[in-house]
Amino acid sequence: MTLAIAAKAKAMRAEGLDVLDFGAGEPDFDTPDHIKLAAKNALDAGKTKYGAAAGEPLLLEAIANKLNRDNQLPYQPENIIVTNGGKHSLYNLMQALLDPGDEVIIPAPYWLSYPEMVKLASATPVIVNTDLSNNFKITPAQLHQAITSNTKFFILNSPSNPTGVIYTPDEIRALAEVILDHNIWVISDEIYEKTLYDNAEHLSIGSLGSDIFQRTFVSHGFAKTYAMTGWRVGYMAGPVDAIKAMIRLQSHSTSNVCTFAQYGAIAALNGPQDCVAEMLSAFSARRKVILEALNAIPGLECPQPDGAFYMFPSIRKTGMGSMEFCEALLGSHQVAAVPGIAFGADDAIRISYATDMDTIHKGMERLAAFVKSRVG
Repeated sequence: MTLAIAAKAKAMRAEGLDVLDFGAGEPDFDTPDHIKLAAKNALDAGKTKYGAAAGEPLLLEAIANKLNRDNQLPYQPENIIVTNGGKHSLYNLMQALLDPGDEVIIPAPYWLSYPEMVKLASATPVIVNTDLSNNFKITPAQLHQAITSNTKFFILNSPSNPTGVIYTPDEIRALAEVILDHNIWVISDEIYEKTLYDNAEHLSIGSLGSDIFQRTFVSHGFAKTYAMTGWRVGYMAGPVDAIKAMIRLQSHSTSNVCTFAQYGAIAALNGPQDCVAEMLSAFSARRKVILEALNAIPGLECPQPDGAFYMFPSIRKTGMGSMEFCEALLGSHQVAAVPGIAFGADDAIRISYATDMDTIHKGMERLAAFVKSRVG
């Protein structure tokens, strides 16, 4: 659904029009130099051959150390598989563990690939709608009600794409109780873990105790934290038997992840982290400006995101669906946004602030003019 918007924006740019793009799901920063240097050095050292399907041993060790240190998750290297991006870790898990008839509970708004991955594994996505009234978070009662005898997974994405919301530690604990009561598995997508604002706290659900740890899969990667989207290096951590199944699947599909790229990932985890703080500082300043601008527009309503780099304003008062809104906004005011219907919420749009401040100022002025022309 979003490809039509992206294609039209590209065509308009080719015609010389000044299109302001708020659709990017990636940091607008270059990969830090020490990470690129590590990959270059790996190339020079001949790290260009086949590697282990599970991942380079040094990277598996670095990931295990990170999960123990940062998240209090006692994983060992054998609990981890390195994949072609965080997306691939989720796809591998679905393919390895889901069967026809299995159900996967997905709160909406959701990252758009979750339901499709479930369907590709011949299982059934069960969508649980959330809204502004509960800050786009699934409640324990909603989770309990959605669980059936066919439920295998519950997908938890915090910080969230597309909303930017973060589940508080108390909310994570309450969801963990439901998961354990019903003996299902939780997939915790933590790709935006380091992009937090205003002292927000990220609590990894598997850290709450040995029982929930044994029923948790953690999907993560390097794309968002270290501006490495094109490197395609991610990982999954979980119970050994499931990880072994994913390794077998990967060995027959993609083999190992690009070998020298993995050495860049090792440098990302083991090297200086000031680059992460610098990017976060820029995102934080942009977030403040764009949130104030959105909530100053009559007809829009936007909750404050505590993580990631997205706004998810409601367009309900305009009376337009999200595709109609985004197509009209692009056509008349040359601003590209992502329609919320792609994320299971047709009454909202996603605006990324992974762009420069000048674009933000101009884009919000154009958005305000567009909404005024529609709702007065």
